[in-house]
Amino acid sequence: MKRPLLVLGALMALSVPARAAFTVGGKAYTKRLSTDLLSDPKALAPAAFHLGYGRKLKVDEVRGVWVRVEDGPSMGWVFGGNLAEDKPADTKGMDGTPLAASQTSATAAARPLAPAAEQYGDRKGLAEAKADVLWMEAEDDAITAGQVDAFLQANHKGEFQ
Repeated sequence: MKRPLLVLGALMALSVPARAAFTVGGKAYTKRLSTDLLSDPKALAPAAFHLGYGRKLKVDEVRGVWVRVEDGPSMGWVFGGNLAEDKPADTKGMDGTPLAASQTSATAAARPLAPAAEQYGDRKGLAEAKADVLWMEAEDDAITAGQVDAFLQANHKGEFQ
């Protein structure tokens, strides 16, 4: 019984919000308490600016999972999982985050595998890790938001605790 819950938990961590489709010239909203605008589309790039929750941004460019946005004079790159296509709700979950537990994920803050990380994995014999992540993302596509809500409610997790 523990294994299905572990798999479901891992799949919940890799939820759909990280794959939202943003269009150049369109808008996006920050969905984290603090969102960094990075100087480059790289996970380890220095933060040029910091934005608060629910900020409306203009989309300038989309490059894979990275989105270049502007907030007035401030411009930078944001991991797409940290953005929403629609303005997020102002209500807070019981854990103090601005979103309900069923609407957020660990993947939203995760970064794609950089070539250096892949090379390190190859040197250390961790090549299966990437395949595992790809499998988990594929499995995640099959889980609906309704299923996540039902799981959280039935198990008294997140805002249902």
